[in-house]
Amino acid sequence: QVRLVESGGGLVQAGGSLRLSCKFSGRTFGVGIVGWFRQAQGKERESVATIDRPSTRTNYADFAKGRFTISRDNSKNTVYLQMNSLQPEDTAVYYCNTGATWGQGTQVTVSA
Repeated sequence: QVRLVESGGGLVQAGGSLRLSCKFSGRTFGVGIVGWFRQAQGKERESVATIDRPSTRTNYADFAKGRFTISRDNSKNTVYLQMNSLQPEDTAVYYCNTGATWGQGTQVTVSA
């Protein structure tokens, strides 16, 4: 079984940047597509971006295109989400996911 641990969240002003990390451990050889999701208070969880194992395919939600970049370093068992030009509407708990496994989430708060 694989375990996911997110980090890198925090409080940032509008226009600022954050880089989230998702470290996976356990049976890491089987980790394929990894995705970042987010859930704002009172809203449903939504996809932010996904990346395949060789980093040849990435997909982004419309709101993330041009501002967020997903990447991974398989040698470090880590997937990253670089978030630039953050806005208050990006405030949410950000989760990492692969298959049926979810991390505990990391809070991102963007102040106006």
